[in-house]
Amino acid sequence: MKKIAFAFAALLLSTFSFAQIEGKWKTIDDETGKAKSIVEIFKKADGKYYGKVVQLLTKPDIDKCENCKDDRKNKPILGLEVIRGMVKDGNGLTGGTIVDPKNGKVYKCNITPKGDKLEVRAYIGFAAIGRSQTWLKTK
Repeated sequence: MKKIAFAFAALLLSTFSFAQIEGKWKTIDDETGKAKSIVEIFKKADGKYYGKVVQLLTKPDIDKCENCKDDRKNKPILGLEVIRGMVKDGNGLTGGTIVDPKNGKVYKCNITPKGDKLEVRAYIGFAAIGRSQTWLKTK
């Protein structure tokens, strides 16, 4: 009986910790160290996770994704869906993409929770070659 209770508790805790990825996150620029925006991560009906810019904390040089090559081209950064198609992988998210609105480049993405922070890894090709940002949980 104790094993069943332990397994249930472990499953509940893992589900709870994963649910913490959904919500609002303050993005921190990996080049300047300054907060840039608030991105809300959410699950759509297709079962995948997405993220959109819900608030700008600094005025961007350009307010549209001018260099985007897909349906986001010339869309305002505020409201822009920057994360697309992520799927649950263990305690984090993988398998989707993230766009850098500044240059319009789309990268593969891995998101790993670390308490009240997210490690967001963007890369082309192999995950070892890319850039990382730490995002902070916000209310």
